[in-house]
Amino acid sequence: MSQTVRVFVNAVAVDLPAGTDVAAAVRALDPALAALISSGAAYVTDARGIEISSETSLAAGAILRVIARARRSENADADA
Repeated sequence: MSQTVRVFVNAVAVDLPAGTDVAAAVRALDPALAALISSGAAYVTDARGIEISSETSLAAGAILRVIARARRSENADADA
């Protein structure tokens, strides 16, 4: 029997094989979110709000939040 760990991605519990990384955890919850992270349109933070790498291995109980990056309009500086 392989060991699993429970992590939380955007407040949703996800059970994954031990040693799973951040990218796989997000992909298991929502492939569309994983695509946003891969494209740079979003990033992942830990429970403290610190950005973490997609390759980071997770321990049981890890809390992850996916954050969409704000996009500035091309004319944002012209309006200032």
